[in-house]
Amino acid sequence: MRKFATVMLAALSLASAPVAFAAEADRSDAPPSGEVGRVVEMQATVTAIDMATRTVTLKGADGAETAIQVDERARNLPQVKVGDVVKVAYVQALAWKLSKSTKAEPTVQVEEAADRAKEGEKPGAVAGRRVSATVTIEAIDTANGTVTLKGPQGNSRTVKALNPDNLRKVKVGDLVDITYTEAVALKVEPASK
Repeated sequence: MRKFATVMLAALSLASAPVAFAAEADRSDAPPSGEVGRVVEMQATVTAIDMATRTVTLKGADGAETAIQVDERARNLPQVKVGDVVKVAYVQALAWKLSKSTKAEPTVQVEEAADRAKEGEKPGAVAGRRVSATVTIEAIDTANGTVTLKGPQGNSRTVKALNPDNLRKVKVGDLVDITYTEAVALKVEPASK
């Protein structure tokens, strides 16, 4: 679990780098695989703080102000000052790979991790979740470029293939490993001098 948190922190520290996903295996004999992802970043400036009610007013890039109630888990609220900049990054990624799996049936595994700033530091936090599942190909529709996947709980979902040619490399009954990852990071930086 600690390793997952470290990975999420590393991913979020690179949030300003462009996300160049949507790659799929390009060898004709390679099993279909790929990933897609996105990073959303936002920042706002602290314009007011009411410590008695734990309310912080933030001004976004568009000039609009929003008052938010800060939970007690944000133990370092007294470190925040008017003019400080609050930065938030959200990462979302999905990866898949056709698997000639040794697993007898579909499975699911969930990992979660979270961390927050140490006592006395500017507030900051990171939280991440990774869901890994092995699903079964239930149906293939090459005419429409879709595949229907059946999950471990018996639920089915039809999805559009990013590369419809990959549908010719799979058959009903094949297992697909899918990993969905999402993480959010928040940090407060001092006001610029």
